[in-house]
Amino acid sequence: MDIQTLRKINKIKKILHPKRLKIAEQILIVLFVALLVPMIISGIVINNINQQAMRNQLRTSAILIANMVSDELDVFFKIANNELEQISNTLDYIPQGNAKLNYIEKTKKNSIYFQDIKIVDNYEKIEQLKNKDSMNNCFLMYQKLSNNKYLVAIFNNEDLNKYMFKSLKDDARQIYVIDTSGKIIAKHNYTEELYKESINLLPKKITDNRAIIYGNRKNQPIAYIHKTNPDLMIIVNTTAKITEYTINENRFKLLMAIIISSLSIFIIIALYVYYMYINIRQLFKGIMAVSKGSYERRIRLLKTIFTPYEIVFLASEFNKMASEIHKSYIQLKEQNVKLEQLNEFRSNLIDTVSHELRTPLTSIQGYTSRLLRKDITIDEETKQKSLRIIKRQSERLKRLIEDLLVIPDIERDRIRVALEPVWISDTVENAITLVKNSEEKEIINNISEDFPLVIADKDRAEQVIVNLIENAVKYSKENTQITISGEYHSENATISIENQCDKIPEEKLKTLFEKFIRMDDKTTRTTRGTGLGLFIVKGLVEAMNGKIKISSTDNVGFKVDITLPLFKSITLKP
Repeated sequence: MDIQTLRKINKIKKILHPKRLKIAEQILIVLFVALLVPMIISGIVINNINQQAMRNQLRTSAILIANMVSDELDVFFKIANNELEQISNTLDYIPQGNAKLNYIEKTKKNSIYFQDIKIVDNYEKIEQLKNKDSMNNCFLMYQKLSNNKYLVAIFNNEDLNKYMFKSLKDDARQIYVIDTSGKIIAKHNYTEELYKESINLLPKKITDNRAIIYGNRKNQPIAYIHKTNPDLMIIVNTTAKITEYTINENRFKLLMAIIISSLSIFIIIALYVYYMYINIRQLFKGIMAVSKGSYERRIRLLKTIFTPYEIVFLASEFNKMASEIHKSYIQLKEQNVKLEQLNEFRSNLIDTVSHELRTPLTSIQGYTSRLLRKDITIDEETKQKSLRIIKRQSERLKRLIEDLLVIPDIERDRIRVALEPVWISDTVENAITLVKNSEEKEIINNISEDFPLVIADKDRAEQVIVNLIENAVKYSKENTQITISGEYHSENATISIENQCDKIPEEKLKTLFEKFIRMDDKTTRTTRGTGLGLFIVKGLVEAMNGKIKISSTDNVGFKVDITLPLFKSITLKP
């Protein structure tokens, strides 16, 4: 299978299995399908309905105006006929000659309708008057007199227009009033082109005395009324300006209303989607952070009126869950540290036992075997020396075991002490006698016999002093002194033990109170010991409500300060 075929197959797979869309993309698609498409369809439907309504309104208004003009014509001609009839009746009573002419002139001047009044002999002269060029802007009415002559009244079209269309002066429609000869006797908003078009569209069969819509223009209806008395045609033409104002402008307003409402809905939904998307992304980031082990991560929502209660509740519960996981994680780390410490303690314990227990046991075993031999004779002095060594090594084992047994009590704060007033000077003297000073280094005791009483456990205090003096002897330089001194204040007394040694780094000092920590490490070890001395001393001092402090300088190699509370007030030794 070639590469081109594989590419085509991959394209088909992508089409058949499209990628999953994000929430924002899905909401936009739903918004388009559920909002924009219905709004577009609704806009088209509403626009068509509105166009039909406006079209019917234009047709109705055209018929209404045609009827109104017809009524105005009826009123006008009724008034004109009444006036002509009155003039005609008056002329019957006026003698022949100048009197009739004077009356006609006087009536013509006083009339608001008639431009001219004439008496003609026959109907043919009336037709001649109609066809005169001077009558292009006029029309006439006539009344037959009793002497078979005709009274003719001539009207000016401009005067008729003022009377007929005074209520329609602001209307944009074109209105024509045409007589039987096709002559315009009244017009409103006249244009030659539209007038000819309106005439050409008139149907061949005319309906009398009723307004009819005709023509083939949907949005520009034309109405006519053919009046039989008088014989006139009224045409009302709806112009493009009216159509644009009535239909197109309304259509524009309707479309603008739909667009504005759609935009408003879209903006509101977009804001909702925006805040929803941000908050959901926060949830995703929180979940991803927790999955990667970042349990300190918390979800901080952008809370607005668009933030749903469920999202807020979910974020709150997630933060609670993350807090609990973080607490459990910290506890687990602490337990792991403790396990590591226990493992280290086990290793150090084995190492200590292998180093510190083997030597005295070997020594005890060797001297015991020597004393039990029967093949040799041992003098008394050798026996005593061997027994002393066995005793000393037994005491060493006993103290090592006591140190190991007291560690759990110190760690669990369960160590028991019997607090009582103690003369610290006596305690120091007793401790000095118990110290094994094999190198016979000088121990100077500067604590006076009248040193005040302190509150402590006598045996524990002695154990503390012994451990500290032995430690000082063990790590001091050759031919140097160990100094013990004390001072007291209003509430506390401090016992200090100093020895001369190389300065201990600050980092090393911070670790000396831990278990199995020694001045010299495994590779440079030159002294014997378990590394538990300072750890036990600190635990015993704190159990007696005291404090312990260690320091190292160039002038004073190593110094330990023990602070214990005084007994009530300063009490002198008797």
